[in-house]
Amino acid sequence: MYKPLPDSVTIKTSKVNGLGLFAREGIGQGTNLGMTHIKLNGDIIRTPLGGFINHANESNCVKVELKADKYKKWNLVTIRNIKEGEELTLQYTFYNI
Repeated sequence: MYKPLPDSVTIKTSKVNGLGLFAREGIGQGTNLGMTHIKLNGDIIRTPLGGFINHANESNCVKVELKADKYKKWNLVTIRNIKEGEELTLQYTFYNI
């Protein structure tokens, strides 16, 4: 069954910009939260994780690139422990801010 967000993450109003991703519970360092983007036929498509994560220069997550024969995809991985209620952030690399 498709789930757009992992159980540990929700979407709420962000102090950074608009809506953002927030931890519903503590999330450990190194947790793979799922796919944020996929590149098909030259187009980069965002998933709900990629569409709602906000930028921060000192982020708490990174995008990890995974390559397959016909496409690329990027997963969101935490780079430190995340506290319940904390916003998940990422340094943007696909978009200018």
